[in-house]
Parts: sequence; structure tokens; C-alpha cells
Amino acid sequence: VSSSRHERQGALLFIDLDNFKTLNDTLGHDMGDRLLQHVARRLSDCVRERDTVARLGGDEFVVMLEDLGRRPEDAAAQTRNVAGKILDVLNQPYDLTGHEYHNTPSIGITLFGDGKDGIDELMKRADLAMYEAKAAGRNTLRFFDPQMQAVVTARASLEKDLRDALHKRELVLFYQPQVDVTGRVIGAEALLRWQHPQRGMVSPGEFIPLAEETGLILPLGLWVLETASAQSVVWATGRPDFTVSVNVSARQFRQANFVEQVLAVLARSGAEPKHLKLELTESMLFDNVQEMIAKMSALKDRGVGFSLDDFGTGYSSLSYLKRLPLDQLKIDQSFVRDLLTDPNDEVIARTIIALASTLGLAVIAEGVETVEQRDALEAQGCHAYQGYLFSRPLPVAEFDVFLQRQ
Repeated sequence: VSSSRHERQGALLFIDLDNFKTLNDTLGHDMGDRLLQHVARRLSDCVRERDTVARLGGDEFVVMLEDLGRRPEDAAAQTRNVAGKILDVLNQPYDLTGHEYHNTPSIGITLFGDGKDGIDELMKRADLAMYEAKAAGRNTLRFFDPQMQAVVTARASLEKDLRDALHKRELVLFYQPQVDVTGRVIGAEALLRWQHPQRGMVSPGEFIPLAEETGLILPLGLWVLETASAQSVVWATGRPDFTVSVNVSARQFRQANFVEQVLAVLARSGAEPKHLKLELTESMLFDNVQEMIAKMSALKDRGVGFSLDDFGTGYSSLSYLKRLPLDQLKIDQSFVRDLLTDPNDEVIARTIIALASTLGLAVIAEGVETVEQRDALEAQGCHAYQGYLFSRPLPVAEFDVFLQRQ
């Protein structure tokens, strides 16, 4: 109000201490309280008497700078100087009764001056900017930009629409054929698509990360498993070796009752376990290897197959790899794309194929787009392929036609 009345600019800084919970968990809450007291004193030393320093709660503080001049650019420059000083000061070590402790802050900043926005709106903007600072690696500052609000609003809208999509039957599975060296279809990978009535076909790259963050990946994953299993009953009739591959997220696999879920889905759909292949990613290997092996073994004992997706792009240990009850390694398309022009990709593909052979695993290459790529892979011992050379991902009706043509 004062800034608006005197036509002077001000700034609100939202300050969050990085990894504060770690201090409480390791040294105790008393040490955490001492750190907060030190931080409050240091913040007060960084600003003028007319400015305001307050603790919101937990490890969050706000600083309000007033009377920064009439021009927004001048106010921004002054605020940046103060925020930079705060960053420097809060990076200095703390003496917590004999314990030297280092901590860093993430700072979000918004300017004000026209009196149109209340304190709640300013706090929301500064909070958004602070999370941008966190996302940028912590121990830094970010000014609020209207685009930040637009991104948050769009994300909230997309999340709501995604929740509705499950009930409105907007989700659909496409299937990309997997073929052997003769071109015979031996399976299909189920790929999730979202046909939104206004947005059109929403890219999985846009909504899958959101589903992971919000937990929606669990009902989505279950729906995919149910739908793909039911479809496998149709396509596997008369095709004893046909499999439908389903991608499983780390969050989905971590569920304590994941094995029971899969078996229940198979029972409801009437699908034979041998026609279902679950695709896992390398990043999942580092969660809890023993638990992973136990779940995989329980399902493999029932006949469910496992493929390690995008092999070669992660950090899997060979010691883990030999212990996992896998059936197949999948060569990532990033290695297949430049197979004929990049010697490194050629060596990697050849190594994966040799490794699979040594471990007694099947191998399939994804992203095969040319006959030359297919021939090079075949020459190295890879006899199963997936990619646009054979077919793009197809809706069920078109996949039916694709099978009938064979």
C-alpha cells in the first residue's frame, strides 16, 4: 500500500533453505532451530531497517524491500544486489554449537508497486519463482515471469484433463508390430495415446511425465495392462509365440502388490501369461534389486516375460543384469539410428547383441527405419526388429488388417 501511494517500487523475496530436512534428520530438530535463528539474523543484517524480514514457517522466510525507486528496472537492479548479498551471506558456514554446517538458499523474487496485487498474489508469484530456482539447481535466485504462471496454469489444466481422460475413454492404445528376420509378426508393443477433444492427439512426452509426478501413472498403468492383456487374447489365437509388450513405470513396479495386480489382470482378461511381456527400464535397477528380482521371479514362474527397454542408455551394472530373470534386451533406437555412419553405435549394438547371446537372452532392435539398418543388425546376430521400416504404431483395427495381410 505504501509503495503504491508513493509510486515507489518494492520487492518480495521468498527464501527456502535447501535440504533443511536433512539437517533435522541427521543432527536433530534443536540444531535445525539454531540454524533458523542464524539465518534470521543474517537476513536482517542484509537489509535496511525499513525493510521486513519474517519467517513463514519451517525453513521458509520472506523479505520485503520497500522504497526501491520509481522505475521497475532500477528496483530490479537493487533487488538483485540484495538477493545476491543474501546468497553470499547464507552460503557462509554456520557454527551450530561446535558443528560447522553449510547450507544454501533458493530465492524467488517478485516486484510490486502499482497496488493492484494483494499480498497473497505476490506470495504466490514469489513462491513460483522460488521453485524455478530449485529446478535450476538450487542455491540461486529467480525473478517471477508471467510465463511461470502460464506454465503452472497449463499444467494444472492438463492434469485435470488427464484425470478426466480415464473416465471419458479418451485414452487409447496403439500397437507397433515386432517382426522376426523373415518379416513375420511375432509381437507388438502397446503404446499409450491420448485423443483429447480440444487438444487433439496429446504427445506421451507431454502427459506421461505429468502422470509420473502426480501419481496418475498408477491408474493409467493399470488401464494399459488391462487393455493390452485383453487384446493379447485376440491376437494370440492361432499364434502361440505372439507377445504383447507393456511398458511398466518405476512407480508402478514399486507397488507392494504389483505381482498380485498383474496376476489379477491376467485372470480377469483370460490372457495366458506367456503372451504378456513387461518392459522395464535400466533406471529401475537401482531402486531395490532384491525386491525387483523377487517380483520378476514370481511373475516369470507364472510365464510372464520381461524385456529390458532402451538397453545401453542407462547405467545398469552387468552384475545386476546377470541376476535378473530377463528374457530379452532391447537395443535403443538412438544406437540404431546412426548404426551405418557412427562406428561407436555399431560397436555398441554389436556388443549388446553379443552380451544377450552370452546371457541366453533374445534381443530386439527398435527404431529400424531402413533395409540397410535391418541387414546390418541381422549380420551381427539380431533377428527381431521394431520400427517404421515395418510399420508405424497402429490402432487396433489397423493392426488387425496388418496381421490379416500376413
